[in-house]
Amino acid sequence: MAMLGLVLAVALCLGSASAASLGTVLTEGGMVSGDNYGVSGLFRYMDVFKGIPFAAPPGRFEKPKPHPGWDGVLKAKDFSKRCLQPNLLMTDTRGAEDCLYLNVWVPQGRKEVSTNLPVMVWIYGGAFLVGGSSGANFLNNYLYDGEEIANRGRVIVVTLSYRVGTLGFLSTGDDGLPGNYGLWDQHAGIAWVHRNIRAFGGDPDNITVFGQSAGGASVNFQLISPKNKGLIRRGISQSGVALCPWAVNRNPREVAELVAAKVGCPTDDKMATCLKMTDPVALTLAGSFNMHGSADAPVVNNLVLSPVIDGDFLPDEPSNLFGNAAEMDYIAGANDMDGHLFAGIDVPSLNQPIQHTPLEDLKTLMAAFTKEKGPQAAELAFGEYSHTWGNKPTKEEIKRGVVEVETDYIFLVPTQAALYQHNSVATTGRTYSYLFSQASRMPGYPSWMGADHADDLQFVFGKPFATPLGYWPKYRDVSRYMIAYWTNFAKTGDPNQGESDVPVTWPAFNNETHKYVDINHEMGRNSVKQKMRLRFVNYWTNTYASLPTNSQ
Repeated sequence: MAMLGLVLAVALCLGSASAASLGTVLTEGGMVSGDNYGVSGLFRYMDVFKGIPFAAPPGRFEKPKPHPGWDGVLKAKDFSKRCLQPNLLMTDTRGAEDCLYLNVWVPQGRKEVSTNLPVMVWIYGGAFLVGGSSGANFLNNYLYDGEEIANRGRVIVVTLSYRVGTLGFLSTGDDGLPGNYGLWDQHAGIAWVHRNIRAFGGDPDNITVFGQSAGGASVNFQLISPKNKGLIRRGISQSGVALCPWAVNRNPREVAELVAAKVGCPTDDKMATCLKMTDPVALTLAGSFNMHGSADAPVVNNLVLSPVIDGDFLPDEPSNLFGNAAEMDYIAGANDMDGHLFAGIDVPSLNQPIQHTPLEDLKTLMAAFTKEKGPQAAELAFGEYSHTWGNKPTKEEIKRGVVEVETDYIFLVPTQAALYQHNSVATTGRTYSYLFSQASRMPGYPSWMGADHADDLQFVFGKPFATPLGYWPKYRDVSRYMIAYWTNFAKTGDPNQGESDVPVTWPAFNNETHKYVDINHEMGRNSVKQKMRLRFVNYWTNTYASLPTNSQ
């Protein structure tokens, strides 16, 4: 045994001495050097570059411009600051205006550097208001660390920054401040990857963009915008698409005038000029929103700093732009209780196990979501969600009803609509649908709780492997499955085909079979299902949509 240990030690030393590494890389802006270190798996290594600028420091309310470059070698070893944004309490700000940077993880073998690898570009969520390319950090364990995906799936992972909040999405609805600066930042980052990733060992013609929540909607926007033609091969939207009710602001002028009033700017034709000259911290705080919600004023309705139909990046309604993604492969899905995070704010009794949730709260919530169609819509919605209850619904049925209506309205139904839309116009592009149902690990949640909003992130980014003491073995199974599906898809456009084994064959989605895969730790042949919540998809997309709009 002692001899075996010595042999292994010598082998590891020799491996590290001959570790494959890119060393210094030449990009369009200049030379960059990162870190190289060993990762799990015998003779496996990772090149990591953090904080590479993909655009110049952005001008206020302007599209991003090319970076002027630098002399010497840029040491890309630390994450850059986030883009300027409110803190989570909405009382102060964090980050900086100079924030357009990206990070790259490149998996290497023992001797030869990798070439022609598929590339996965991550777009973070955060309601278009907060977020960063490295994600939340606890003891230097960053949520969006690309190491596990890159190593296990043999892909290059890139995470990029984009402007959020007022500086990223404020719009006057005209040429004064056209908006969508954050989407233009994402586009600039993707274009930089397309131009430069070959130098890192990547295939510029095999780029998959993936993201969650506002990042998932951003992925959808990038796929359907005519500005990305030839740049993107595939996309994965987790809990967010362009058709979500919070994804597009159709009355941006109203929001701009509210922000202008808060910072002391006029609301006439001088508004745009004044806003461009205003302190960025004041602008950012003026765009923060009230985190409080109620059944009659759901918190999701406060998410008003979002993309706009600007006639440029988004030349039309998103539903009319899916033809631009006809040749792109697309995965989209939701968590089975994605709306719980929002429902708990709107109806606080939801998470009190002893306390009843009044039936009136559910009816009030439905009336708030269907307000533009009037009382009849609320009555019809209540009939749909209570059709199995009988005369005396249980405490759990009412609470689950609250979560279901928020999940369907905010995430699940729009996601299904986007899948149908993509499939109906796709030529060579394939379509895949999923539901993530691994029950939340958060303590204190109800016993009937499923997967909450953002619960999927830890598994996609391999946290059960990176921090094994915090997870049971079943969670490593979920993580393994998701990384396998996601990276196979990035390689081939088919989540079943690639270097990674999958637990069950995931069938393509189409308008006839409506098939999807239910992702959790117990995956098997029963995990392939069809017609995801079709009754409720039909209600919102057909019955509700066909009702006349309330004229009041």
